[in-house]
Amino acid sequence: MSQIQQEPVDTLKPAAEGMVRVTFLPQNRTVEFPFDTLPYEGHGLPMSFLDVAENYGIFLDHACGGVCACTTCHIHVKEGASGLSEAEDLELDRMETAADIQLNSRLGCQAVIEKPGTYVVEIPKWNRNYVQEGKPSHGPGS
Repeated sequence: MSQIQQEPVDTLKPAAEGMVRVTFLPQNRTVEFPFDTLPYEGHGLPMSFLDVAENYGIFLDHACGGVCACTTCHIHVKEGASGLSEAEDLELDRMETAADIQLNSRLGCQAVIEKPGTYVVEIPKWNRNYVQEGKPSHGPGS
């Protein structure tokens, strides 16, 4: 899969009309693109946070391949929740097995961006793998 290259985003200026801006914490990586223009290669649902992360080379663990069969892509949505798809039963059932569930918890493979805007998501500390040369050096919880 080829990754989209992008110049740094000026986060001091608001996102332009029709644009999606996503910031991934704690990496503090921000990407921006016109709404509904990402190529889709099967990682999570189209326009999900996992899809965005994969397109821009941002590591968001997804042990099951993004098919809502695990919780390794568990994220906390810090900003923009009103622009996302509602969690469906499959995601809600799966989230019952996730650690540290919060009101803003979602699975990155299932939370779909449905309109332009600014979104901020955080990968919980307990769910982050250390990354070495773009690959995790060991599994979740290590």
